[in-house]
Amino acid sequence: MVRHNISYGRIQSTGDLGQLVRAHRKGKGLTLETVSGLGNLSTRFLSEFERGKETAEIGKILKALRTLGLDVIVQKTFPVLPALRIVFLPTCYPRVAFGSTLFVI
Repeated sequence: MVRHNISYGRIQSTGDLGQLVRAHRKGKGLTLETVSGLGNLSTRFLSEFERGKETAEIGKILKALRTLGLDVIVQKTFPVLPALRIVFLPTCYPRVAFGSTLFVI
């Protein structure tokens, strides 16, 4: 069996999910045809899913993940803050900007 470097964790795109699923499947030594038969999914769907197709059906995606022994866990993320920037002005006093608000340190 060939070992694949699999990075389980945060998924930020359909491409990330597809790459993880492909690496997991190949790490288990399974072909698309085998997973297709086990999950009653078409090989075309599985191939498109692994290539990161953005319009893949969520129900089929969940079925494919279950077939491969993978779970989906949804957790709350930290609130998104505006970009933190440290600004050095000609006076050489560092300032921190949150969005359009500037603070002197």
